[in-house]
Amino acid sequence: MTDTVLVINSGSSSIKYQLVDPAAGTALASGLVERIGEPAGRVVHKQGAQTTERETAVADHGEGLRIVTSLFDEVGPSLAEANVVAVGHRVVMGGRYYDGPVRVDEDVLATIERLSPLAPLHNPANLTGIRVARELFPDVPHVAVFDTAFFRNLPDDAATYALDREVAEQYSVRRYGAHGTSHQYVSTRAAEILGRDLAELRTVVLHLGNGASASAVKGGHAVDTSMGLTPLEGLVMGTRTGDIDPAVVFHLARNAGMSIDEIDDLFNKRSGLKGLTGVNDLRELHDLVAAGDSAARVGLDVYTHRLRKYIGAYAAVMGGLDVLAFTAGVGENDDVVRADAVRGLEFLGVQIDPELNAGRMKEAKVISPAGARVAVLVVPTNEELAIARQALAQL
Repeated sequence: MTDTVLVINSGSSSIKYQLVDPAAGTALASGLVERIGEPAGRVVHKQGAQTTERETAVADHGEGLRIVTSLFDEVGPSLAEANVVAVGHRVVMGGRYYDGPVRVDEDVLATIERLSPLAPLHNPANLTGIRVARELFPDVPHVAVFDTAFFRNLPDDAATYALDREVAEQYSVRRYGAHGTSHQYVSTRAAEILGRDLAELRTVVLHLGNGASASAVKGGHAVDTSMGLTPLEGLVMGTRTGDIDPAVVFHLARNAGMSIDEIDDLFNKRSGLKGLTGVNDLRELHDLVAAGDSAARVGLDVYTHRLRKYIGAYAAVMGGLDVLAFTAGVGENDDVVRADAVRGLEFLGVQIDPELNAGRMKEAKVISPAGARVAVLVVPTNEELAIARQALAQL
């Protein structure tokens, strides 16, 4: 009988889940519980071509996961008959403690909780999901897979901020990165697609969604990444600033009378593309650009300028570039962003074929011209499959 892994990604007000066959690399079912704790919640459960959708209030994560298990019983596939050998959990912040998946026990739960100040929007929700799932599935092992694990062993020169050493050490200030599961999966998958040895490749991965990050992967190991102590640093994102002069905080506090909490909200929720253009959906942004909106044009240019800047920087860090891979919602679906991101990088050997680049990509595809020095690919990410395989390997 085939082993399966139930993968759970518990957010602050949502639960994403998949029942995965790690050997076949397929999802037997998937779904989403959203607007948890709000008056009107929503549950979507997919099995094959069948989609079951319900509007219902979901009081908390416990009720949400109970609804999920009832849908497996009602719609299928039956978890009792699916030979679930593990439950894999996405956890954002593993700090310096974890460089790979780990079986959950009380010590692991305590560490995840202790790291919550470094990921206050994510770790508490991840922790809630794990605790509820352990109650619902007490007879199978639970495995935590950390977003930061792939970047745990970054070189010191990439991970260290030029901050007073004692302060940095006391308050655990360093570069932790995020989206590591995606970056690891995509860099490995790109090598497989090209039929090349991962150990010989210098790869830049651009994970472009509402949250966005870049990584430099040399020989299969991460040597740099754009997100830092928190997911705020780096690329321009849907609502986050990305890189910004830290003195802007002092300036706004002193001259605008803004509190730390207000600046935090500004940088994380009211900036990025939304702050520049009024929208954080790239489809809407392209419509505004086409309509002649000058602010939208500038916002898109700022967004793609930052991408080119990181591609060039990471090529320098690795001493060259062999592979550039786009992934996640924007990276997989926005051919305009992909084209703009590589504009002017011919001197690095980076080119794309306009015909190969056109449209959305549901499957992995090479979009660089034949014989190009740098292979440019679109590689759909599959974090759930990566989590399922890591959970199974941990057992």
